[in-house]
Amino acid sequence: MSNNILFVVQRPPYKSENPKLAITHAMSCYTADIHIDEPVEPTLAYVGDGVLNCIRDQRSQDIYGLISTEQHIKVQLSGDMKILVCKEDIERLGIKEERLVDGKDLGAEAGLNVVPFKEILKEMEICDHLMFF
Repeated sequence: MSNNILFVVQRPPYKSENPKLAITHAMSCYTADIHIDEPVEPTLAYVGDGVLNCIRDQRSQDIYGLISTEQHIKVQLSGDMKILVCKEDIERLGIKEERLVDGKDLGAEAGLNVVPFKEILKEMEICDHLMFF
């Protein structure tokens, strides 16, 4: 038995802490997993304007001196966290898949999973806990 937690990010990475909170909460699931008897399996899903968090080279470290969401996503990809990105939303915003973050430089074997919204809805139905950011 495990605890599946789906973190749905709907907001862009600008003027709000919510997108970064989602990924840091998802990261903390691995720590919780150590302290409880049942495994915790986090999944991140980026939908709506939240897909803007997944564009690489946004330079928040250079401009604002902040650890970037991009770096957090790369770390999670290198740790094999399941990260979904809504296909319809990246198409709506004119974002090409090659502009999305990947974790290859950190040794990630898989990248972001660009999926139809229907698949994200399916994840919402089967998860044990659902959190919106």
